[in-house]
Amino acid sequence: MVSRFSARHLFYALPVVLIALVMACGGSTSTPSAPAASPAAPTAPGSTGTPGAPSGSGTLAVRITDTPFADASAVVVTFSEVTAHTSEDAWVKLPFADGGTSRSCDLKRLEKAEDVLGVGSLAAAHYTQLRLTVSSAKIYFEDTTGAPTAPACAASFTFTPGTEIGKVVDVPSGIVKLVHQFDVKTDTTTTILLDFDGDKSINQLGNGSYKMMPVIKVVSVQ
Repeated sequence: MVSRFSARHLFYALPVVLIALVMACGGSTSTPSAPAASPAAPTAPGSTGTPGAPSGSGTLAVRITDTPFADASAVVVTFSEVTAHTSEDAWVKLPFADGGTSRSCDLKRLEKAEDVLGVGSLAAAHYTQLRLTVSSAKIYFEDTTGAPTAPACAASFTFTPGTEIGKVVDVPSGIVKLVHQFDVKTDTTTTILLDFDGDKSINQLGNGSYKMMPVIKVVSVQ
């Protein structure tokens, strides 16, 4: 009686065992799911991805002309510095045309003529004024035709032997600020023409000496 009962239960249990084996085998062959994607690297704080383009630079050329001191045969004025003031409150030095540390101009030779005082590359920006520094001046009354026929402005002037030495002109304050706004644009040249008025700049004192208070104005900006 017992043996018959066991066989019958075994007959019903076999299909269940077979189904379980099939399901177990099917699970082992299933394709595993793809791993989750790695998170993107964080962006550095303040980074915009593409750095800004440089502002660039342009050329500033400062030229000078004159209505000269009428009674003199030569008036040699020496400039020690030319600077430009940016709208960001900074002074930028402009190189002299010959690359020297100073540049001299004979105001008499600049009558109805003009020459380059300073020229160089500056950052493209808006500028509010120029500042010129006159370090010294000399006035000549005798004939100076023996002087070199070089341009009106040069690194220095050398007169031939026998020419008048010239009288030193006192320059109490040679710093001249020219408040005049202008722009230096990328890859372009901005030209400023200045007029140095010799007649208004030089005064003769009672003791026969001379004093200069430089009178310079902006004629044009191109």
